[in-house]
Amino acid sequence: MASTVVVTDDTFRSEVLESDVPVLVDFWATWCGPCRMVAPILEELAEEYEGKIKIAKLDTDANQATTMAYGITSIPTLNIYRGGEVVKSIIGARPKRALVEEIESVLASV
Repeated sequence: MASTVVVTDDTFRSEVLESDVPVLVDFWATWCGPCRMVAPILEELAEEYEGKIKIAKLDTDANQATTMAYGITSIPTLNIYRGGEVVKSIIGARPKRALVEEIESVLASV
């Protein structure tokens, strides 16, 4: 059973940029209410899309270098990376159905 992967400044390149499958990265922080609302949805999506897309979480407070490198100013920000590039950016909490639509559109364009 797949679950979300925790990434850090140190593991971002190997886990996200060099991944064979698209990666949705949740830029979040412990104090962020909307981030906590999105977290269980992302756990469900990690299971449902196992093998198709990786769901990763990056704590913006603990990993400032990556957060600044991608210009993350509001959280949650969900970036979808494919081949080391950001192909989609979703800012703010979204219901599951909306996130599924975003993921499907990325997978359909592979």
